[in-house]
Amino acid sequence: MKQTGGHMVLGGLFEAYGYHSAAWLQETAQDNAATDVDYFRQIIQQAEAGRLDFFFLADTPAARTENLDFWSRSPLYMNMLEPVTLLSALAGSTRHIGLGATASTSFYEPYNIARLFGSLDHISHGRAAWNVVTTANDYAARNFGLDRLPPRDRRYEKAAECLEVVQALWDTWEDDAFIFDRAGARMFDPEKFHVLDHAGEFFRVHGGLNMCRSPQGQPVIFQAGASETGREFAARTAEVVFGTGATLAQAQAFYTDLKGRMTRYGRTADSLKVLSGVSIVMGESREDARRKWAKWQESVPIEIGLMYLKTDLETDLSDLPLDEPVPEHRIPERSNFHQVYFEEIVGLIREGLTLRQVCRTYNRSKVIFYGTAGEVADQMEEWVGSGGSDGFMMALPVLPDSLTDVTQGIVPELQRRGLFRTEYEGRTLRENLGLARPVNRHVRKR
Repeated sequence: MKQTGGHMVLGGLFEAYGYHSAAWLQETAQDNAATDVDYFRQIIQQAEAGRLDFFFLADTPAARTENLDFWSRSPLYMNMLEPVTLLSALAGSTRHIGLGATASTSFYEPYNIARLFGSLDHISHGRAAWNVVTTANDYAARNFGLDRLPPRDRRYEKAAECLEVVQALWDTWEDDAFIFDRAGARMFDPEKFHVLDHAGEFFRVHGGLNMCRSPQGQPVIFQAGASETGREFAARTAEVVFGTGATLAQAQAFYTDLKGRMTRYGRTADSLKVLSGVSIVMGESREDARRKWAKWQESVPIEIGLMYLKTDLETDLSDLPLDEPVPEHRIPERSNFHQVYFEEIVGLIREGLTLRQVCRTYNRSKVIFYGTAGEVADQMEEWVGSGGSDGFMMALPVLPDSLTDVTQGIVPELQRRGLFRTEYEGRTLRENLGLARPVNRHVRKR
C-alpha cells in the first residue's frame, strides 16, 4: 500500500550537539549549545533554508539520578531547555518550518497541553505539532510522586483519554466565535463557545480553553509506537507517525500494517504520514561515510554502549564477556518501556553478535544511510517509492555538520529529481504536509 501524491516528507530530530553519543566530543561542538537560544536559532534557520517540513524536539521530564559517571560521558537529556518554550522563542525567527515537540500524557494535565500547543500554534501562525507520548523511564515517574511507571497498556489508556480531552479543548471555540462587534459591545458570540464536561477514568475537566481556535484548527498530532497498542492508537488518532524498521522489508511491513488499520476508524491512508527513522552519514563515497561513522562509534566508551543496552533492554549485561555472544537466557521476557528498541536489541543478540558488537551496532531502530548525496538520495527514493515510508524523520548525528550535509547536499539532489519541494506550499504545517484542517466538532455535529 503506497500513498500517492505530494512530495517526500523530511523532518529533523534535533538535539543540541546531534544524536550520536560522540557528537558533543567533536571539535566543532559549542560548550553551552544546549541552553543557547541563539545557537538553536541558527540551526532552525538552516533547516528552513533547506525547506525541511519540521524541526522536532524530543523530551523527557527528568534527569538521570543514578550512574552519573556514565551519564556524564553521554549526557543526553541531562541539560536542555523545555521544548515548547524553546520553540516559541524560535517561532519569530522562522516563517514556514513546522515546530514539533514532545509532551507526556503521563505527567502533563490535558488543559496544560491544550493551552501550551494552542499558544504555540498562534505564536507561529499555524506551525505547531504535538508528539503524544506516554514516557518510558522511571526517572520521570519519580519526579511526579511514583516509584515506577504503570504498565504500558495502562499508559496508553491514559494517553488516549488525555488526547481526547486535549482535542475537545482545542474545539472550545468555533472558528468564527470572536466577532468584535464594537457597536453592540460584544467581543464573541456566546453560542459558539462550548463547555467541556469530561469525567473519565484518568481525568475530570469541566471548562473551556481561554484562547480562540488556533490557525490550524488543531495542531498536528505526531506519535511513535511500535507495540500492538501503539499501532492501534496511531491508526485511530495520529497524523504523523515515526515509523520503525531497520531494513526496508521491516519498514514496508510496518507501513502496510499501520495504514491497513485506518479504515476501521473511517480514515483514509493519505491522512497519515509514516516517516522512517534514519541517520544520515555523508562522505566522498559510501566507504568514506562508513569510516566516519566508525570513528564516531569508536570514540564512545564501551561502558556507554552497555548503559544504553541496560536502559532499552531493561536488564544489565555489563557482567558478561564483551567478546562473546549474549546467552539467550539473559534476555527479559518482555519490555515495559520502548518495545521497538527492546526488539531491536533482542534481534541483534539472536543473530549471534558478541556483546561488544551489539553495543556498536545498536542504533535505536534507525537505519543508517551511508554515501554521497546521490547515494543517500537513491536510498531515500527506494524506501518511499517501494512503500516503506512517506518520508523520513532524520536523527542528525552531529550538528551542524550533518544538517549541512542534508541541506546543501541531499536536498538539492532530491529537488533535482522532483522528489522534494523547492518552495514551501503554504504557511501552516498542515498545508505543507498536505493534511486537512480539522472541522470544529460542534460545527460538524450541526
